Amino acid sequence: MAIEIERKFLVNAKKISAVTFSSEEKICQGYLSNNPTVRVRLKNNRGFLTIKSSTVGISRQEFEYEIPAADAEELLKLCEPKVLKKIRRKISYGGHVWEVDFFEGRHKGLILAEVELKSPNEPVKLPAWISREVSNESRYFNSNLVKSKRRYNNNKPQRKN
Repeated sequence: MAIEIERKFLVNAKKISAVTFSSEEKICQGYLSNNPTVRVRLKNNRGFLTIKSSTVGISRQEFEYEIPAADAEELLKLCEPKVLKKIRRKISYGGHVWEVDFFEGRHKGLILAEVELKSPNEPVKLPAWISREVSNESRYFNSNLVKSKRRYNNNKPQRKN
C-alpha cells in the first residue's frame, strides 16, 4: 500500500506557455467507482487500474497496477461518456517534480498542476505560473471533473447554457 500526499493548484495559462517541460504523455481516464475511487487509465498506450481511498486532508491510500492496454481500452468503454482526456507534462522545480495537466474536450482551458510530497507538512516552493491552491476543492478532483458539465476558459469555470 502506498500513501499519496498531493497538493493541487490552478495554473496561469499565460505564464505556463513559456515553460519547457521534461516529458509529455497523453492520458485518457475514466472511473468505475467513486467510493472507493476506481480509476482506469490509458497512458501512452499503457493501461493502469488504480484504487484510491477517501482523501483526508491532502493524503489518501493508493494502489496502482499495470494492466494490458487492451483491457484498459475495454474498461474505458464502460466509463463512457464520462472520460477525461488530458496531456500531462512534467517539470522539476524547487526540488519536486510537478505534473501539469492540460485538459482536452469539454474541460479544454483547464490547467492543473500537482506535486506529490513525502509528508503533508513538507514545504513547497511555488513556481511563478501557479495561480492558486485547490487541494481541498473537490470540484477539481478528476473523479468529479469527469461528471462536471462546466467548461473552462483560462481556468475560469463557465456554466454550460
